[in-house]
Amino acid sequence: MIASEEQLINAAVRLFQGSDSAVAFTGAGMSTASGIPDFRSPGTGKWENADPREVASLTVFRNSPEEFYEWVRPLAQQMFSAAPNPGHRALAALERAGFLTTLITQNIDQLHRRAGSKEMFEIHGNIGTASCPSCGCTYASNQFKDDLLQEEIELPTCTQCRCILKLDIILFGEILPEKTMCNAQKAVLSCDLMLVAGSSLQVFPAADLPAMAHRNGASLIIINHEETYLDSVARIVLRADVAKALPAIVGRLPTR
Repeated sequence: MIASEEQLINAAVRLFQGSDSAVAFTGAGMSTASGIPDFRSPGTGKWENADPREVASLTVFRNSPEEFYEWVRPLAQQMFSAAPNPGHRALAALERAGFLTTLITQNIDQLHRRAGSKEMFEIHGNIGTASCPSCGCTYASNQFKDDLLQEEIELPTCTQCRCILKLDIILFGEILPEKTMCNAQKAVLSCDLMLVAGSSLQVFPAADLPAMAHRNGASLIIINHEETYLDSVARIVLRADVAKALPAIVGRLPTR
């Protein structure tokens, strides 16, 4: 007998109630309800009409920063203007209520942070800062946000050495930040429950973190529209909108 969405949500509530250390892992599907397209959905995904290795790679940024910024401009516009949705706020509420110890996200839009999440690892970086590849100076993106929102982009440059700044996001061909990834792995290895929300689990090595949790004995809850490679081992697989499913789970949890 196939469980209904209502039954699956109730089962997820029970898992959270019985958990001592739950970790959330989120992907691009978390932010679609905030108006930011994901990368792989047919018809709307960012990679539908672009090869990421041709526009979002470290090689392209180094050799043709104008091309990189031309691609990232509309994405930056969407991220700067977006607001956290009920899914983001639900995860922050889970943390405040003591049901969630850590949030690990692949997203660079900072919406989890703006929703109120505190214990968080942004393993692909975030759009909030930019750094100089030459001297290492770091700047808040707000300093050049207006330039990024213009049709004709004036590339942000370092005030110290005039080198073109790189947004502090992880590009293809770039290694994930070692300290952040190490801390995320420690959280995964200490959890007894992992919630995967809005991720297709196709980008590695990040997508191996839920598998690491499962291998270490943690239960998995997966909430995502599309199938993932871990569906067969998850305790709960919910094909639902995370912006609706997560608030439903939070609303049924008692106060600790």
